This record gives sequence, structure tokens and C-alpha cells, in this order.
Amino acid sequence: MNGRERILASIQGQPTGRLPLMPITMMFAADQIGARYLDYVTDYRVLAEGQMRTAEKFGFDYVSAISDPAREPADLGAAIEFFPDQPPAVIEDRALLADKTRLAALRVPDPLAGRRMSDRVHGVALLKQRAGGDLLVEGWVEGPCAEAADLRGINTLMVDFYDDPAFVDDLFEFTVAMELEFAKAQIQAGADIIGVGDAAASLVGPKFYQGHVWAYEKKLIQGIHDLGAKVRLHICGNTRRILEGMGRTGADIVDLDYLAPVAAARAAMGPRQVLLGNLEPVGVLRNGSPEIVRDTVAACHRDAGENYIAGAGCEVCRDTPEANLRALCEYAHVSR
Repeated sequence: MNGRERILASIQGQPTGRLPLMPITMMFAADQIGARYLDYVTDYRVLAEGQMRTAEKFGFDYVSAISDPAREPADLGAAIEFFPDQPPAVIEDRALLADKTRLAALRVPDPLAGRRMSDRVHGVALLKQRAGGDLLVEGWVEGPCAEAADLRGINTLMVDFYDDPAFVDDLFEFTVAMELEFAKAQIQAGADIIGVGDAAASLVGPKFYQGHVWAYEKKLIQGIHDLGAKVRLHICGNTRRILEGMGRTGADIVDLDYLAPVAAARAAMGPRQVLLGNLEPVGVLRNGSPEIVRDTVAACHRDAGENYIAGAGCEVCRDTPEANLRALCEYAHVSR
């Protein structure tokens, strides 16, 4: 069974032979090939090389086009700051929708127009070409809350939940429509699964998550399923209070950051939900020892029981010792 088959079998509740392995690597992958991160996020050929080299070196079951959250805002015309060796960032004090009346004039950009979204689509196609059917290929889009925060400014969006919830819903409708177009282009390019990153959703609390965010995450996930791909939901941060809702979105895989205990997620989501995580990327995977990493992933596996995929709570830090990452990978390679 190859990596692609293993992950798909896990999603379908079938035997996998060993634990699937899906750590998120971005800056770590760029460093594996000696590339500046600026080149990694602006040239899909660099991203594909970094992903393939890292997957082969550590025995991952997949490769991913994830790189940064500024692709969609850039193509909409948002102000973006680029750095030589760090991720690009949306300039919040020049937010595209600082004036919320501009939303009515926004149009969904063409993901194939040759800009930043297009670069990711090309990256997916090249990963599919190079991985063939051996590794699962993951595309990536921003979730409704995360994308809205990028366009409006995260602090302003948090106030909008109180002051103008109707506008928040309108903004979420736009973001979901845009992300479905972006997902469609990546699926047509060869993505087997789409990661949905909705980090800002961990900040709103259960009232606004259930009242606003959840329905749009579910709509986006269902739309991606209708396009023929699987979905991985990734919400950074402390999601303890929204775990039950995350489990009802329909996502095939739910990522857990280290602040959300695996046992709590299993209790909230039931035995069938595939869980991924939740090693602390800094305190355990970067700063720990191989023994601590092995003990921690074993505990996660024990708490998750069946339907578990090995990985960290979020991105593998760029200066993580290779011995520590190998300890995580080796546990997956021998565990059933």
C-alpha cells in the first residue's frame, strides 16, 4: 500500500497497514533544498521540489501546496508585504475591506489568471506529475473566517460579529464562493484532497462559531466534496470549545492543534472521525528529544484510537532537528 492509498483507506475506515503520516512542512521543506522562502511561495517549481524532497527523505504519505494565506488576498488586490525568507503577510492597516462597502464591488478572481492563485494551481499539477499515484496530493484554500480576517483585518472582523453580523455573513458568502473556485482549479489540476485553513475560527468562541462560522465551513466542505475531493480541516489554536462543531462540518480529516486534547476531540466527535495531530510543534517536536516525540505521538495515538493520522499540531518549525522529525515518522512507519 502506497501513501496515497493509505490515507484514502484511512478516510474510508479501511485497514491501512500502518499509521498514515501527514506533517505540514513549509519553511522546513524550503530549507531542505536550500531555497529562500520567498522563492518557495512565488515559484511553484521550488515548492514542488521542496515538497517532493522532504516527503522522500522522511517517508511522508503526501505532498502539499500549502505555503501562505496571502494568495487569495493578493489576487483581489490587497496590500501584501513580501520578505526574503519569511512568509508574505497581508498588511492589516491597509486592509482591502477597511471600508466594508467595497465588498459589493468585489469579484471572484480567476484562479488561472497567472497570479498567485495560479502559481498554487501549477504547483498542484507539478506535484501530481511527480508524485504520480504514490503520494496523496493536497491543495489548499483559506476558510471563511480566516479569509474574511485577511480582507477586513482580524481585529475589525471580531468587532463586526457584534456590530454588523449581516455584513459578516455577506463576507463569508463571498469568501466561500471564491474558495470553491480556487479549490475547483486545484482539483482539476490533480489535488486529491483540499486543506481548509481557518485559523481565525479559533478566536471567535462557540457562540459566533455556531451562529456564523460553522455553516460556512460546512458549505465550503460540502462544495469541495461535490467537486470530487476529500477535505482536511485545519484550525490553529485552542479549539476545545468548538470541537463538536468541527466534527459536524463533514471534513474527512480534522487537524488538532496542541491546545486541543486528542481525547477531548475523540469524545466530542465520536469514533469514526479521522483525527490528525496534535504534537506541540515547538515545545515537543522542535525542543524535545526523539524519545519525548515518540512518547507524545504514542499518547496521541492511544487517545485517538482508530482513525488517527500522525502529524504535528501545526507547521513543523523550520529548525526542527531532523532526529526529532524522524522519531515522529518512524513511529508512524511501524505502528498499526
